[in-house]
Amino acid sequence: MTISTLLVANRGEIAVRILRSAKDVGIRTVLAVSEIDQGSLAAEHADEVAVVGPAPAQASYLNVQALVAAGKETGCDAVHPGYGFLSENAGFARGVQDAGMTWVGPAPDVIDLMGHKTRALEAAIDAGVPVLPGSNGPLTGSDEDILDLARSVGYPLVIKASAGGGGRGIRLVSAEDDLLKTIDIARAEASASFGDSTVYLERFVERARHVEVQIVGDGETFLHLGDRDCSMQRRSQKIIEEAPAPDLPDAVRQQIRESAVNLARLCQYTGVGTVEYLYDPVRHEAAFIEMNTRLQVEHPVTEFLTGVDLVAEQLEIASTGRTTLRQDSIGFDGHAIECRINAEDPDHNFQPSPGTITRLDWPQGEDYRIDTGVRTGDTVAPYYDSLLAKLIVHGHDRQEAMRRMSDGLAATHIEGIKTTVPLLKRLVTDSAFADVSHHTTYIETTMDSTGSTS
Repeated sequence: MTISTLLVANRGEIAVRILRSAKDVGIRTVLAVSEIDQGSLAAEHADEVAVVGPAPAQASYLNVQALVAAGKETGCDAVHPGYGFLSENAGFARGVQDAGMTWVGPAPDVIDLMGHKTRALEAAIDAGVPVLPGSNGPLTGSDEDILDLARSVGYPLVIKASAGGGGRGIRLVSAEDDLLKTIDIARAEASASFGDSTVYLERFVERARHVEVQIVGDGETFLHLGDRDCSMQRRSQKIIEEAPAPDLPDAVRQQIRESAVNLARLCQYTGVGTVEYLYDPVRHEAAFIEMNTRLQVEHPVTEFLTGVDLVAEQLEIASTGRTTLRQDSIGFDGHAIECRINAEDPDHNFQPSPGTITRLDWPQGEDYRIDTGVRTGDTVAPYYDSLLAKLIVHGHDRQEAMRRMSDGLAATHIEGIKTTVPLLKRLVTDSAFADVSHHTTYIETTMDSTGSTS
């Protein structure tokens, strides 16, 4: 490793995760922390901590100048952004590089390209990635041109902000009478939220599943580490993920894996990333959503199947410029499922539940993995994302993994705050999850707020 000291510019469970892998490969670590995170579990795992600001994220974990300065002042020669916060911020990546440090991730230009949805869509088309019928780029032309396009695509359809992401900047249109006014509203919202009023149009897939492919690249070698399914979501945010994606036709699986690698090659990707698709279970077709130019929250299910430490691989590529992996050496063993455990109250519209954790018990055994940034006695602050931990299980097949997840959730006890554990218990034993008939809006359309089938 040419990286000797790494700044981890994140917090919580992902910070702990990165710090552990960095230690395993012999890298000294510095953790950027807000004032209230100085005594966190992540801070205990770091060789040094650097306070970058007060509790609010804008003043600390989103403060580019403070983070870059912390890296330089503590002698870091590389920065790992984790996920969330500034992980897909090309300006932060450039600031790190301008300060003479290595950015653990793809080039800033690639982050920019894939962060702009219409440019990413155009790149996907060039790479032969399947896409949904639609404008295939920014929505332009006269009102009549747009109406004609929409008629050819068919209703319902969606209007999406070109600079959106994470489920934001999306509006559904069910009838032609609503199209033009919805476009005007979407453009105004996109301008206010993202500083870019550009929108595009594409067919809406009802009861769609969300599948994705883990890719790795070093600018010369490009490969995939299989696929995942992330269809169980609440408010467009994933809560259960699994690998491999179940009940996917072989031809579709091969298509998304190959096209994801082709897209990585087209943009000369370096590091790890994810290409996401919508899968239409009626048409048996997959179509491009976006590429995430960072580590994904759900990466542990891929690690369970392949035995590859994706954080170590990120550090290897950033340090040496080369991946140690080859496609023909990647194996896939069994099935893995991950449940995200959030400090939220499912009975009250998933409202955040800050407070002090008075009890915290996890399941034990080699088939369980717990990625967490909290322990008993910790206070969950209201300033950050509500993710507390991820429970990941492995089985010889999907049925065994489901049983182990159910047992693992039953052995998980968190007191002092509300969490999503009760809902997750119901979801992993739900018949729709078992027979893979769930979809990205299953919770909103099929289950009530308590997780009971309506």
